[in-house]
Amino acid sequence: MTSALPSPAHLDLVEAGDPAFDDAVMSRVFNLRRPARRPAAVLRARSAEDVAAGVRLANERGWQVTVRSGGHSWAVWSVRDNALLIDLGALTDISFDEARGVATAGPAVRGGSDLDPFLAERGRFFNGGHCPTVGIGGFLLQGGMGWNCRGWNWAAESVVAIDVVTADGELVRADSSQNTDLFWAARGSGPGFPGIVTAFHLETRRRFEQLRQTTYVYPRELASEVLTWFHTARHRVPDSVELVVVGITPPLPPELGYEGSVVVVDGVCFDDDPDAAAAALAHLDTCPVVDRALLTRRCEPTDMAALRTEQIRSNPEEHRYIVDNAYLTGDTEEVVSRLVPAFTDLPTEKAFTLWFDMGRAPERPLDGLAISLQTDLYFAAYIVNETEAEDDLTRDWINATMRNLEPVSAGCYLGDSDFTRRPQRFMSDEAFARLQEIRAARDPRGVFPSYLLADGAELNRNPWVE
Repeated sequence: MTSALPSPAHLDLVEAGDPAFDDAVMSRVFNLRRPARRPAAVLRARSAEDVAAGVRLANERGWQVTVRSGGHSWAVWSVRDNALLIDLGALTDISFDEARGVATAGPAVRGGSDLDPFLAERGRFFNGGHCPTVGIGGFLLQGGMGWNCRGWNWAAESVVAIDVVTADGELVRADSSQNTDLFWAARGSGPGFPGIVTAFHLETRRRFEQLRQTTYVYPRELASEVLTWFHTARHRVPDSVELVVVGITPPLPPELGYEGSVVVVDGVCFDDDPDAAAAALAHLDTCPVVDRALLTRRCEPTDMAALRTEQIRSNPEEHRYIVDNAYLTGDTEEVVSRLVPAFTDLPTEKAFTLWFDMGRAPERPLDGLAISLQTDLYFAAYIVNETEAEDDLTRDWINATMRNLEPVSAGCYLGDSDFTRRPQRFMSDEAFARLQEIRAARDPRGVFPSYLLADGAELNRNPWVE
């Protein structure tokens, strides 16, 4: 390995040309659909002090700095040409302040696989990401569309403080009373955040003793009727229920004699009162074609372990993903007519689409948060394939699907976006302008690159509008 400048001896730094370089760059990337970009070096940080030293080293060498927490970014935002990639994979410490109900966790802690079992032992809960292996770092920086977002709002709203390494390589605390600009930006700016979070301090909630779930599996030919009903019925469902419609090709009992994709209506109720849960979930029984469902489970007990197992099945490792999303707005007829093909004509057996109800969340102001764009309906497509030969098919499918939705799309959620393929609006104009001011003040030399996209002029715009 050769170096332009000597590096601190204690740092685990892997530079281009080292036999371990390619593994250091890509080994923790979840998506097998990977870019050709390559950094100048990878720093495998073991502590916040390593992160600070890495930023100072990058300043000395004239490198920009990118960050990896869990490795689930669909666009692999952490891999930039000729930058220093600081891998936070070893920052997985978790602690809990019982008096305050606050958990402190490193950015590479996985919300479902690590944090939830830790909190379960203490009777507490944090609404992390649905896929259990997603690291909390990228998830929270992008706002955090976690469990029951329609009832509990963005997961980032439960962040009470962060520990941050700045562009100068200093470690600081940011919260509602100090470094408030960084605290604001850390809750929704995603890869545009001008710093590296080394620890999150999270307000937790009491854990529910038992969850209840209602699921209806409908044949795909009923998609229009089901989605039309859902568009209106969702308003009657209490916000204790996470509510979603999924287009998927699940394993079904052979005796049903049904093959191919289905439309699943699913509700999980976070309420310990069984009568209240039953009443809340009963709204899902009102679909006019309910008697034609292929499978039904009504208000059955479940738990987070079971929900995690299903999420892992739906998000398999060692696969190729192309993902996109849109916040939807418009009248029922137009929204549903544009959505039906996305639920009934999936391009691969492992692909799935979903339509989350965001409840009353868009009605309230998002004060104190960088995340500032949302509607009450969220659509996302997760197209999963196993071989490179299928890439053209899946790319064409998702491009056509998202173009079809553009007339009813207000923009996107960062966590399911790839601006190198399709730029979209993700912040209000006011929030975006404030973020640019913070970036200019906190990182005037541009140590932390902005969002990864093909054309900078398209940043935070919906090109189809103009």
